[in-house]
Amino acid sequence: MARLPVRGQQLSRTATLPAPRLPAEVAHILATLWANGHAGYVVGGGVRDWLLGRAQADWDIATDARPERLLELFPEGRYENRFGTVTINGVEATTFRRDHLYADHRRPDSVTFADDIRDDLARRDFTVNAIAWGRTAEADAREDWVDPHAGLADLDARTLRAVGDPARRFDEDALRLLRAARLAAQLDFEIEPGTNAAMATTSELVRWVSPERVGGELRRMLAADPPSRGFAILAETRLLGALLPDLAAQVSLPQDKITGHDLWQHTLATLDASAGLSGTSARLRLAALLHDIGKPATFADGRFLGHDREGARLAIDLLVRLAFPRRDVDQVGRLIRHHMFSYQQQWSNAAVRRFIRRIGADLVDDQLRLRQADNIGSGLAADAGHVDELRQRVARELAAGVPLRLADLAVDGHVLMAELDLAPGPQVGRLLDRLLAAVIVDPALNTREQLVGRARAVVAGSR
Repeated sequence: MARLPVRGQQLSRTATLPAPRLPAEVAHILATLWANGHAGYVVGGGVRDWLLGRAQADWDIATDARPERLLELFPEGRYENRFGTVTINGVEATTFRRDHLYADHRRPDSVTFADDIRDDLARRDFTVNAIAWGRTAEADAREDWVDPHAGLADLDARTLRAVGDPARRFDEDALRLLRAARLAAQLDFEIEPGTNAAMATTSELVRWVSPERVGGELRRMLAADPPSRGFAILAETRLLGALLPDLAAQVSLPQDKITGHDLWQHTLATLDASAGLSGTSARLRLAALLHDIGKPATFADGRFLGHDREGARLAIDLLVRLAFPRRDVDQVGRLIRHHMFSYQQQWSNAAVRRFIRRIGADLVDDQLRLRQADNIGSGLAADAGHVDELRQRVARELAAGVPLRLADLAVDGHVLMAELDLAPGPQVGRLLDRLLAAVIVDPALNTREQLVGRARAVVAGSR
């Protein structure tokens, strides 16, 4: 459980809650608003995380000052959108508002500015995000906590509950469906039953969320501890089928791993195992989540032949659609494509070097970690298949600086063209590939003289 700001204090008792510690810029904006006859409050996730003793990523301000007034008080500010948000030195200050119809299930068609913080809090997503601290516009007003939806009590109970009618909240903004799963995972909260039920009944609305926003929420879920929690919620509320149908197809699909576990349970166990490994990364967790995405499509006669190749294809298509960075797409695709490698202790050193070449020196550590996580998710020891031994052999080869890439060769295409009087073209590339294959078997061949000689013999033999 996260540390509370005041040890042993019950958050729901607002009379005894201290004022939050605010960054200097946030405190300055509030003080300026108050000094100029305006209400001003800190609201949202920053308040929630401070109350839970978590690090605050940012602080948001709500005020009765209209956007044009905010720009008068803070000339350095920028009016960001038509919804009343002015950004002041990185801090968002938004005019109190009431929302109206959300035709696209994402953003209101129109808003009405309001004068009361309670009106503003009533439009927010979850009660734990509908807590405010600040003061009204009256000159003799004092700073205080405002909690009209019992969000403090829900923080005490570690419960995520929608403000008001949950189905209406999700219908207004379908991104809230994903935020509910992600926040429950990040905060280790239980979703209140009515809110959970509404997530299931409105799950199809998530199709209105842009792929980029879906990708962003998935990345945050992967960073949770344990990362499986958010994805388990997606499956339980039918959101997984609407968002990631190739993963949803894993639910109830049997496989011969842990007794009683279906493929989806294996995936979640592998994901959690990846997060527990030394050197884990966002890339590794993503690969663990998607490593068996190709199994449902290749399932036949109790087997999953070619699921590594199909899985790489599906994962790449998915990550491109969700606007993941191209580097992540390529690397995760490679990890999935090669995750079914089979190491044998009798491998020669050249075989180890070919393995590194096939995977890529930049990914080989994560490839071995993915195998460890897959082992654990299958009910095996992490070192099953002698992963640790292979890791040691890989480390020795890398430490020796053996040539593994075309760039490591003692010659390049320009040298070959000059020495052998070759024209630019595919023949030069094929020669370099053959030379690299020879050097991987015997690194001592990697000299200009020897490589030019081998290339000359190849060219002569082809004529």
